[in-house]
Amino acid sequence: MTPRNTAAVELALRRLEKTEPDIRAWVRVDADGARAAARRAPDGPLTGVTFGVKDVIDVAGLPTECGSPLRRGRLADADAWLVDRLRSAGAVPLGKTVTTEFAYFEPGPTRNPHGPAHTPGGSSSGSAAAVAAGVVPLALGSQTAGSLTRPASFCGVAGYVAPVGAWPTTGFTGLSPTLDAPGLLAASVSDLATAVEAVDGTRAEDVDAVRALVWTGAELADIDPAMREALRDTVRALAAEGAATDELTDGAGTDGLTDGAGTVRLPDGMGTAVLAEAHATVMAYEAARSLRAEGLRPEALSTHLDELLAKGRGTPEDAYRAALGVRGAARDAVLRLLDRADAVLAPAAPGPAPHGLRATGTPVLSRPWQLLGLPVVTVPGRRDPYGMPLGLQLIGRPDRVGRLLGVARHVEAVVRRTTERAR
Repeated sequence: MTPRNTAAVELALRRLEKTEPDIRAWVRVDADGARAAARRAPDGPLTGVTFGVKDVIDVAGLPTECGSPLRRGRLADADAWLVDRLRSAGAVPLGKTVTTEFAYFEPGPTRNPHGPAHTPGGSSSGSAAAVAAGVVPLALGSQTAGSLTRPASFCGVAGYVAPVGAWPTTGFTGLSPTLDAPGLLAASVSDLATAVEAVDGTRAEDVDAVRALVWTGAELADIDPAMREALRDTVRALAAEGAATDELTDGAGTDGLTDGAGTVRLPDGMGTAVLAEAHATVMAYEAARSLRAEGLRPEALSTHLDELLAKGRGTPEDAYRAALGVRGAARDAVLRLLDRADAVLAPAAPGPAPHGLRATGTPVLSRPWQLLGLPVVTVPGRRDPYGMPLGLQLIGRPDRVGRLLGVARHVEAVVRRTTERAR
């Protein structure tokens, strides 16, 4: 028996009982299973950690329903690879968290812990909310467009999206093999780094100075003023501590975020509007084929998902191949830029969580980076004037995840110091 795990499960269940009526982050809580798992859990780096599992990821003996009545009661025979890795490190799954329908756009019932009238984002809605509400310190999510980065930003938690292909998707119901990536959400980047190391051995580097490319693309012209100020303040705080920052633009961007630093441009024809369009083409084409085996009945689908699948069925193969070509060329170009920088720094979402629960926000600021299959860390800590969280994202090289996590931990510390001084 591991007493720390047993105590952690009971604490999580008490916290869940208090918060769940308002937050509604959980599809299924397996209290008895968690207690049993706590008694037999090995000692490891995550002993004493309970975690939630997004309901597109398998936990042995529990249903994986993917937010859809079409999957109701479909039991998983085995743990997903990522669940197994966390169990092996001593962590205990508490249950399944709410996802949007098949990890697309149709919202579930989850509310944002920082403002219950606001969306938590999606599709990793329940996982982000469960961590933000303090029920569990860790949760599993996934990303195909902005499904982890955006909820992390809206709920004020840290998020990690693994490089596409780096973590096996065994036991994972996905939309798009080219774009799908598992990930983690935690209360802080430090906690996130501990979990990543437990999963695959990648250790966050110690970082004293940062070399960042600050994204200033065209879509930043429309972001919330509070998010623009959060990005600008963070860049200034990093520069004051010795960071080297240049602006990265597609030629139609927003100037003045880095106080006169140099400018680096994406190659012609690789603007983020082009990348977002290529992302949408790949996602629709592959989703229509990935979900074909589900035997989806149109009358049981949301309008959101029905339209995506119809678009995918109508996408010619040559258009899909062209989008993959855009992906390959843009990925090569961005990786070359990241040879001389640690990360791209950008807003994780256009602003704070929108008011209302009928939509989950837009992935406009995540689509280009997810198309390229790069690792992403969401750094929490900023707030808008009304107290709603604002997150920033750092995008790095897939062969330097340890550096990316170290940079994110450094940025989180800088954000914490500057916000504390501003109080």
